Amino acid sequence: MRKSTAREEILSAVKIITKERGEEHFSLSEVLEYMKSKETTYKASTIRTHITSKCCTNAPNHHGTVFNDYERIGKGLYRLIH
Repeated sequence: MRKSTAREEILSAVKIITKERGEEHFSLSEVLEYMKSKETTYKASTIRTHITSKCCTNAPNHHGTVFNDYERIGKGLYRLIH
């Protein structure tokens, strides 16, 4: 069985968080807390980098591979892009 990538695990967490609340936005701290409670194997720094930079559509491009999963809508606040 293949282990989920950091991106896949983070996307899954974000979808669960936003669905449970019925809102499309989420905070970085919510995702960190949720993934820690689920005993993620990924470091907090990896999760932060994915949300704030590598997978954020309106962040500066500092990575070889980027994704447009989230949009920053405020300080520490993001929205899932469908």
